[in-house]
Amino acid sequence: MTFGIWAVLRALMLSRTQLAAENAALRQQLAVLRRSNRRPRLHRRDRIFWVWLSKLWGGWRDALLIVQPQTVVKWHRQGFKLY
Repeated sequence: MTFGIWAVLRALMLSRTQLAAENAALRQQLAVLRRSNRRPRLHRRDRIFWVWLSKLWGGWRDALLIVQPQTVVKWHRQGFKLY
């Protein structure tokens, strides 16, 4: 419930351009992760995408970390245990 409220408030504060850029970054990360078996390798087109995104979106560094979905679930579980 708290996450949903936070997401709505965040969406209201961010511009549509910033939200679109964040979504593009997340989709690009998923594409890199899906085509990799082990450690994700960035191709030239990936690097060009991040250069373009850095010019458009100031918060691009926050989304640069690429992790597997299981890692995110593990982080959330650890956070809930601490809570």
